[in-house]
Amino acid sequence: MPTSAAIYCRISQDVEGRKAGVHRQEADCRALAERREWPIGETYIDNDLSAWTGRARPSYRRMLADIEAGLIDGVIVWDLDRLHRRPLELEEFFGICDRAGLRSMASVSGDVDLSTDDGRFHARILGAVAKKSSDDTSRRLKRKLEELAREGKPTGSKRPFGYEPGGLEVRQAEVKLIKEAAERVLAGEGLRGVCEDWNRRGVSTATGKGRWQNAILKRILLSPRVSGQSVYRGEIVGKGQWPAILDQDTQERLQATLKDKSRGQLVVARSYLLAGFCYCARCGARLVSRPTQKKRRAYRCSVTFGGCDGIVIVADPLEELVREAVFVALDTPKLREAIRAAEGDDTVQAQLLETLRQDEAVLEQLARDHYADRLITRAEYLSARVAIEERIKTSRRHLEARSRDSVLTRLPEGAGGLREAWETRGLDWRRSLIGTVIEKVIVKPARLGANRFDPERVNLVWRV
Repeated sequence: MPTSAAIYCRISQDVEGRKAGVHRQEADCRALAERREWPIGETYIDNDLSAWTGRARPSYRRMLADIEAGLIDGVIVWDLDRLHRRPLELEEFFGICDRAGLRSMASVSGDVDLSTDDGRFHARILGAVAKKSSDDTSRRLKRKLEELAREGKPTGSKRPFGYEPGGLEVRQAEVKLIKEAAERVLAGEGLRGVCEDWNRRGVSTATGKGRWQNAILKRILLSPRVSGQSVYRGEIVGKGQWPAILDQDTQERLQATLKDKSRGQLVVARSYLLAGFCYCARCGARLVSRPTQKKRRAYRCSVTFGGCDGIVIVADPLEELVREAVFVALDTPKLREAIRAAEGDDTVQAQLLETLRQDEAVLEQLARDHYADRLITRAEYLSARVAIEERIKTSRRHLEARSRDSVLTRLPEGAGGLREAWETRGLDWRRSLIGTVIEKVIVKPARLGANRFDPERVNLVWRV
């Protein structure tokens, strides 16, 4: 009889988080220990964790460590398949038990005598049966999920943001939020700004837990489900039976906007409006954002980043100068003409999106011709696919290049509206606005003996 036995409990899925399954297992195991008069040292529980997937089971690993340390000399489980469903893990368990001298093991559904070859043989058979059962269940589940996806039916158990439980009906309050986020991102605001705003407003996620993060919001905005498309293993397989929240063209614009490399320039310091815009007039190097010795925000030419170390300019007055120049420029006839031209780009974008749709449809038909109907050879399929995928990449690059221009078409009316938007919207939107009309801010060396900000040092290079 063991001097200190362990109880191990596990359940693969606990959707409600109530731990009812593992509590029932523990109760049965304790009743068995009492009948056998085995003293229980500790109970190890892995809730909502499958033994088949190979995911780490923290309590199980801790139990193995305690067995090796000699703290446990007996194990009680509800059934052997609660302990293992993979033969490799079973053999590891045998090895640890052998080294530690553990021979006492009991299960509610039947004993396994680890001290005999017959007992171990029986355990291996049970493990192989459990593995086969898991494989069969997994195969049936995958096939069922694929069938549901191709029929356009929901496949997940979790409620998607924007939809009611079951995924077939929209939740209007969240629909408005998704459309709001899409509009703000297309207008130049960053995901971070939208997430911070939603967290301040107390907007709940689909689970009601945690805070909004960039990755979560991006995944929602770009999810094919939100545009009414059904997906299986990352591939769009048909039209969903649920209403679309965003149209596919909007999602393509979002994809282009969120992939625009110019949006990733804000990496040095999140308080610097002109990070990535400023250049040294002497050597041409890009200025870096770095405070002075007196802790004032500044832009400087740094030899560390390939510069000449010969220019420093205080950030606050420079940023104010650029901001006011942008405000004035947006009221000039020349820039208004550029805005009207940008509004006309919607036709170009629509043409690009239509071309993209056609190429994607051709690519899908090509795959069916080869894989399903065998109308073309593999060599013909590969040759045609390369050309079509290159056209798709080109269309996406053109969309990315035009994504910044959409900021101009969504500007508030009047100078007052623009200034109000500047104060209320985030840093990402301000940078997007500047990047739409200004290409570079070239900073000249300071005049000898000058100790005040000199606007003459600054040369703005306009895009139009």
